[in-house]
Amino acid sequence: MDRTWAIPGLDLHLELGAGGRAAALEHGLRSAITEGRLAAGTRLPASRTLAADLGIARNSIADVYAQLTAEGWLEARVGAGTWVSRRAAEPTTQATDAATAPRPGLDLRGGIPDASSFPRRAWAAAARYAVLNAPAAGLGYAPDRGTVALRASLAEYLGRVRGVAATADRTIVTRGFGELLSLTCRALASEGARRIAVEEVGHEAHREIVRAAGLAPVPVRVDTGGAVIEELGDVDAVLLTAAHQFPVGVPLSPSRRRAVVEWAERTGGLVIEDDYDGEFRYDRRAVGALQALAPRHVLYAGTASKSLAPAVGLAWAVVPERLLAPISAQRRLTGATSDVLNQRTLERFIAAHDYDRNVRRLRAEYRARRLALEARVADDLPGCRITGLAAGLHCLLELPPATSEMQVTEAAERLGLRFDGLASFRLAGSEWRHPPAMVVGYGAPPSHRFDEAIDVAIRAIRSVDTG
Repeated sequence: MDRTWAIPGLDLHLELGAGGRAAALEHGLRSAITEGRLAAGTRLPASRTLAADLGIARNSIADVYAQLTAEGWLEARVGAGTWVSRRAAEPTTQATDAATAPRPGLDLRGGIPDASSFPRRAWAAAARYAVLNAPAAGLGYAPDRGTVALRASLAEYLGRVRGVAATADRTIVTRGFGELLSLTCRALASEGARRIAVEEVGHEAHREIVRAAGLAPVPVRVDTGGAVIEELGDVDAVLLTAAHQFPVGVPLSPSRRRAVVEWAERTGGLVIEDDYDGEFRYDRRAVGALQALAPRHVLYAGTASKSLAPAVGLAWAVVPERLLAPISAQRRLTGATSDVLNQRTLERFIAAHDYDRNVRRLRAEYRARRLALEARVADDLPGCRITGLAAGLHCLLELPPATSEMQVTEAAERLGLRFDGLASFRLAGSEWRHPPAMVVGYGAPPSHRFDEAIDVAIRAIRSVDTG
C-alpha cells in the first residue's frame, strides 16, 4: 500500500510505494517536478530534515539529491541548500505556448474600466499601512456590515462627493455590487416582496441575481428621459441607474426623479439606486445622488470597480433603516464575509485622499478618450453618431438604420474585438425599440491599445452591409 508523506515547509505530498524507500523518493520527486507540482526555484528541505520526517537514512536522501542533481532536475547551491532546477522544471510546452500565443484580444464592452490604470504604488502603500497598523483585534472577522472605520470614511466621502445622506451606522460594505444586489433582493423577498421593476435595457447578470433571490424582474420602459416612472406597475421595488442609465447613457430627468420619490413614499416601495459611475461626468458638475431626496426609501449603491479596479472586490450601500436588519440577516444566512484587509486598505486610501486623486486622474483620461472617439466617428463613420451623456466609461454609437448589430458584433469578433450591440442588453419580453447602435466601452482598453481598439471597431462597422 502506498504511503503519503508531507515534506516539511512545502505543501507537497509524495506518494511513496511499498518498494525501496530511497527509490520511491527519487521517483516521487522526479514526478513532482515533471508534473509541475514542484515549481522551478523551489527550495527542498535539508537532507537531515527530510530523513527524520521520512524515516530514511540521511545518506540515502543525499544520494537521491545527488542523482537528481546529476540528471539536471535539481541544483545544489553551496551553503544555500538544494533547489529545483529552473530549466528542468519549465515544461517545454509553456515556452512554445508563450511564443505562439495570440496577442490578448481587444475589448470595447460597456462598463469595464481600464485595469492597467490601477494605482498600484498608492494602493500598495495603503495596504502596507493598513497591515502594519492593524491591531490584533482588527485582523479577525469583520462585522456583518463592514469595518466601522471604512463605513465612516465612505459616509463622509459619499456625502461630500455625491450628496448622499449617509452615516456610518447605515452604511454597509460587501464583496461587490452583485453580492449587494443579491442580499438586498433576498431581504426584500424575506419581507414579502415579489416583483421588482428593472430598466428594460441593462445587465442580464443583474436580472439573473434578481431571479435567483425569488423576485420577478418587470421591465420598465426607457426613453430619452431615463426610466418611464409614470409606467411603474404593481411592483415592490425598482432598480435604477439614475445618474447615467446603462447602457443608453441618459440621466433620469428631474421630473422623473421627483416622480419615483413620490411613488416610493406613496407605496412604501424601495428604490435601489445603482450609482455605478456617478463620479465620472465630463461636461459639467455631476448631478447629486437620487438618495438625498428620500433617504428612508432609497438604497444607494456604489462600487470601487470603476474608480479603482474590479479586483478590489468592494461595494457599499447606504441603506434605509428598515432594511438594515433584514440585509444583515441574509448575509449571515449566506455565510458571506468581508475582506477585512482590503477594507482597511480602502479606508486608508480614502483617508490619504488617494481615492480623490485617482478619480480626478481617471476622469481626465476617460474624458480624453470620449473626445477622441467622437472625433474618429465624425471623421471615419458617416451616418453614425455618438449619443448619451459625456459621462462614465461608455456611450452609444448609433448606426445607419439598416445596419445589423449582430453582424457588427460578429465582424468585430473575427477581428479580435469584443463589441456588443444595444439590443443584447434588452430584457426578454420587453417591447424595446431603438435604432441600431453599439455600446462602446471606451474605458476598457489599456491606454496603449485604445486607438487600435477604435480602429478595429471602425473596420467591423464598415465591413457590414448597411443595405
